[in-house]
Amino acid sequence: MTDDHINKDHMSARSQVELIREAFHYQSRFDGSTMVFKIDFPVTEHPHFPAMIKDLALLSRTGFRVVIVPGAKEWIDAVLKEYDIAVTYRGQTRITSSAAIPFVQMAAFHTATRFMTGLSGSRIEAVIGNFVRARGLGVMDGIDMEHSGAVDRIFLDSLSRVLGLGMIPILPCIGWNSSGRPYNVPSDEIALEVARSLKAIKFFIVSLSGGIRKGQYKTGEGIEIAENGRPIRLTPHEAVRLLELNNGDDGKALTEISLAVKALNAGVERVHIIDGGEEGAVLKELFSNLGSGTMVYADEYESIRGIRSRDISDMLRLMEPLMNQGILLRRNHEDIANKREDYAVFVIDGRIRACGALHDWGEGQGEIAAIATDPSTADMGLGSRLVRYFIDRARRQNMRRVFVLTLRTHDWFESLGFREASVDTLPQKKRLLYNHVRNSQIYALDL
Repeated sequence: MTDDHINKDHMSARSQVELIREAFHYQSRFDGSTMVFKIDFPVTEHPHFPAMIKDLALLSRTGFRVVIVPGAKEWIDAVLKEYDIAVTYRGQTRITSSAAIPFVQMAAFHTATRFMTGLSGSRIEAVIGNFVRARGLGVMDGIDMEHSGAVDRIFLDSLSRVLGLGMIPILPCIGWNSSGRPYNVPSDEIALEVARSLKAIKFFIVSLSGGIRKGQYKTGEGIEIAENGRPIRLTPHEAVRLLELNNGDDGKALTEISLAVKALNAGVERVHIIDGGEEGAVLKELFSNLGSGTMVYADEYESIRGIRSRDISDMLRLMEPLMNQGILLRRNHEDIANKREDYAVFVIDGRIRACGALHDWGEGQGEIAAIATDPSTADMGLGSRLVRYFIDRARRQNMRRVFVLTLRTHDWFESLGFREASVDTLPQKKRLLYNHVRNSQIYALDL
């Protein structure tokens, strides 16, 4: 075996280990959090659907709170056509007549049962429930919408009890009013209201649409694009801009971007648009940095900004206790002003609550430093959010690695995915300045 083969084997083994570490990191980070999956009907007929169900079962078994909202539009259309039930639309909304509603219910529950069957095969208990109180759309522009409805409320207590028992709730696209009258409610709307009510941290949109692809759609400048042409991640501003650039198009992929923006407005932190025909897409999207689809993320960094001259005194106020304890290196006003482009602050209600810096030392490496937070916001995780901000900044600056020097917070950095490293791995400029008397521990994260 040649040295080249040995090196390749070593790198492959290292990649596998890093992937495992990454998976455990994300599992720990999101353990116990709620994730809503809105899955289109065509996905249920794809050969990889059984594998996806197993992945959802694995997430539930691992400690995630999984909610499934199946789309049924295509199957409802097919059933109504088979039984020769006339269908008319008002815009994009199907007018569900009294003659159609029994067949709509049948198709909706048939679709939900596909998920129930798959989860049962993985020994995961699931419940198809009447968790949606609905109201009729009434008469619109002189047209009686009959059994077409909208979400009136989600029965949060019932849904939470099911999740608390470790079961997966499945919500078909049917809701009922207080007297038991059924309505056909769009699955997109149900999924949004469920995510809002449960304060879901993640919202998955799973379809076979193919998603946004550069070349097929205008994506704008400055958006990170994967090799297959998909945007890797979008801020709300970038997502809205993308919709504006493609105004007039009515593609399924644009509808998904619009739904993602609505989910962010409903309070969801992360929306993931993935291809249901890609095996393992859910797990890859969750447990790897680049994922497999497009992530549209609530701009939790909107309160993080570069510093202004008047900020420095407040930053030093945050740093002072840590500098006195020797946890942070001592800095003064001039030190920060000279490298002001490296620093950022977290502002809440107009007040600086946390600060930090990313110093570029060359050789593709950056140092995350001077992380300090207001003790009164200790339970808000501002420090970790700043670190993630600097990690993203490092990626945008094409750095391959970030590192920290720490005396007492190595456990915290380990929880964020950093691993212990040696002085020899530091870039030369930093290595020459390393204080061996201070003997800081070095922790690094490969990007």
